[in-house]
Amino acid sequence: MTAADDFYGLLVPLSQERLVIPRGCVAEVLAWQSPTPMIGAPAWYLGSVQWSGSIVPLIAFEALLGQSPAHPNGRTRIVMIRSLGTLLPAKHFAVMAQGFPQLVRLTTDTVTTDPRRSFPDWSPVLTAIQVLNEPALIPDLDYLERLISEETSALI
Repeated sequence: MTAADDFYGLLVPLSQERLVIPRGCVAEVLAWQSPTPMIGAPAWYLGSVQWSGSIVPLIAFEALLGQSPAHPNGRTRIVMIRSLGTLLPAKHFAVMAQGFPQLVRLTTDTVTTDPRRSFPDWSPVLTAIQVLNEPALIPDLDYLERLISEETSALI
């Protein structure tokens, strides 16, 4: 692997998991702000937050996996993620994180797949990996955008 093959991502801490998100997909990391709730939304859809003149949907990724998300505390952050498609009006969505994301260099020497965990096709997870022997999940950002878009339009 050459330096051109290196990939940089952010290791985003959740309450029970960690996500690896491509560095270029993360627009900003914000201090916690309580979202405006959406009546009738599922547990994973926390509501929306104001950011850069837009209203951005905020999700708890763990709840999509059937886990209980942590309650916000002094370390909780909001990770703004650029949409890959055109389904979300704000062109972004946000994920609640339990701490500051960490920049990681991903190479064939630092990343291996984790065969102990698998996820169905309709899951928000593409695959499970080990980053420097620490477990992490690679989220399906396209799937998340579609899911958020469907939920938002169903609740409006």
